[in-house]
Amino acid sequence: MDIYVLLKRTFDTEEKINISSGKIEDDGAEFIINPYDEYAVEEAINQRDEHGGEVTVVTVGDEESEKQLRTALAMGADKAVLINTEEDLEDGDQYTTSRILEAYFKDKQVDLILAGNVAIDEASGQVGPRLAELLGMPYITTITSLKIDNETVSLEKDVEGDVEVIESTLPLLVTCQQGLNEPRYPSLPGIMKAKKKPLDELELDDLDLDEDELEAKTRTVEIFLPPEKEAGRVLEGEIGDQVQELVSLLKNDAKVL
Repeated sequence: MDIYVLLKRTFDTEEKINISSGKIEDDGAEFIINPYDEYAVEEAINQRDEHGGEVTVVTVGDEESEKQLRTALAMGADKAVLINTEEDLEDGDQYTTSRILEAYFKDKQVDLILAGNVAIDEASGQVGPRLAELLGMPYITTITSLKIDNETVSLEKDVEGDVEVIESTLPLLVTCQQGLNEPRYPSLPGIMKAKKKPLDELELDDLDLDEDELEAKTRTVEIFLPPEKEAGRVLEGEIGDQVQELVSLLKNDAKVL
C-alpha cells in the first residue's frame, strides 16, 4: 500500500506562548508535531505493518519542520517530504496549503492519506477535506477505528460523543481523532535509523506553482491571549441569601441574566 500522512509543525499549547505585535513569538515557543497528526502517523505505520507497503510523511513549511519530520521517521515512517515555502510564500492559509498538496499528489499513486482531525494552532480542520475534494477522492473525518480488507474499508467516526459506522473503498482520505490509537514514542534505535531515512525537499518551482496561484482566501485579523481568570468567590450564609446574592452577581456583575 502507498500510504501518506499530512503532518503539520505546531507550537505546543501546553507551553507558555508570548504574543508581540499581534504575532506569536517563534523564539519563545516550543514546536511539536501537531498531536492529532501523531494519531495519523501511528495509524499509517500500523496499516503498513499489517498490509505491507510504505509510509511517506509530507509537510508544507520551512526548514524548521525537518525536526518534526525526523520524529515521524523515528516513530517508523519510511520516507519524508518537506515542501519548503519559506523563500517563495510569505502568507498562506488552508486554501494555500491544500493547493500545494494537490500539486504534490497529482502524479502520485495513492491508496490511503491520513491527516489529523484538526491542528491545535488554528483548529480549522479544513486541509484534509479540501485536499480530498481537489483530488476527487472520498474522505471521512474524525475516525476512531480503521480496518482494511482488500479494497474495502470499515471505519468508525466520532459524531458528537456517539459513533457512526461507515464502509468505503480505497483510495481514501481520513482525518484522525483521539481514541484511534496510542501514538508510540520514538525509540533510540528508531531515532538512529531516522537519520538515514530519505527526507526529500521540494520548492514551489518543483511543483510548477507560482505565488499568484496560492493567494490566501482568508487573513488573520488579530491574535491575542485569553484574559486571565479571576479568583473565584465563595458565597456564605443561608441558602436563600446565597441564591439571592448569586442572582444579583449574575445579573449586575456578569450580566448574563
